Amino acid sequence: MMPLSILELGRVRQGADRRTALNEARALAQHAEQLGYGRIWVAEHHNSVGVTTAATSIVIAHIAAGTTKIRVGAGGIMLPNHAPYIIAEQFGTLEALFPGRIDLGLGRAPGTDQLTLRALRRDPSNAENFPQDVQELQAFLGPKTADQSIEAVPGSGSNVPIWILGSSLFGAQLAANLGLPYGFASHFAPKALDQALEIYRTNFQPSAQLDKPYAIVGVNVVAADTDEEARYLATSQQMSFADLVRGTRGLMKPPIENIETYWSPQEKSHAGQMLACSVIGSRETVRNGLLNLIEKTQADELMIVSDIFDPVKRLRSIEITAQAMA
Repeated sequence: MMPLSILELGRVRQGADRRTALNEARALAQHAEQLGYGRIWVAEHHNSVGVTTAATSIVIAHIAAGTTKIRVGAGGIMLPNHAPYIIAEQFGTLEALFPGRIDLGLGRAPGTDQLTLRALRRDPSNAENFPQDVQELQAFLGPKTADQSIEAVPGSGSNVPIWILGSSLFGAQLAANLGLPYGFASHFAPKALDQALEIYRTNFQPSAQLDKPYAIVGVNVVAADTDEEARYLATSQQMSFADLVRGTRGLMKPPIENIETYWSPQEKSHAGQMLACSVIGSRETVRNGLLNLIEKTQADELMIVSDIFDPVKRLRSIEITAQAMA
């Protein structure tokens, strides 16, 4: 079976609260583990009322404590927001607590707006140091050397697997140069997907962590027992992206019968471009859609984003998706 993983944002639903969102993320991971999913990652976002994964390492610990074998990680940590040494300590601690199950995906975007970036006490120019910061973090997670005066404890010798994540060509080139696995955020920015994968595979240099390219492709999947039901459930995510275009982010909304009544033609066009890498439908529709994506991208793994309002329907969606790809 094609390796399947999940990207989780801990979305807060209308009528629910933040604790519920975090516990639903944990329940999703438990269900995914039973279904054979390989990993679940959570993403760092700040100042977003509908997203609860800002304290990413803490959310990872919450999910990992409720599971036993699925890999849990960051998809990703926005490294310019942090000192590499602190991230080495955090993820070294996670690896000590949950050995062999922690992944560390890294991105160079702030994961927020410029005003919030100032609240984080970070300089936007920090992103320019991303390649050097990645290598510094690698060193802190690697074996302590004889001349090393600063050690990450826990962290040193943990060799937590590092991934480079991105939605542009920069990350693809960096992942290739450093010989690291690569994840492309095609679930919200699919435009450069094909070119990024080509650059990554063409320029890949083997490393101690990885001997050949390995690429994860993000894809939105809303699966249900019928195509009609799936299209209905997908309107929650479509409304979220319309709100994003409007600059009015909020809590996740329940699905509606006709999405055309919610967004304008311009919002539909913009949101549609962002959601172009989506598969919505019954098991057979999902199977065909994902097989087409695999054929097109030659992905080594698919990372599923399944934003569905009803938590029971969401569990059912990842179940149908697993069955479709079995």
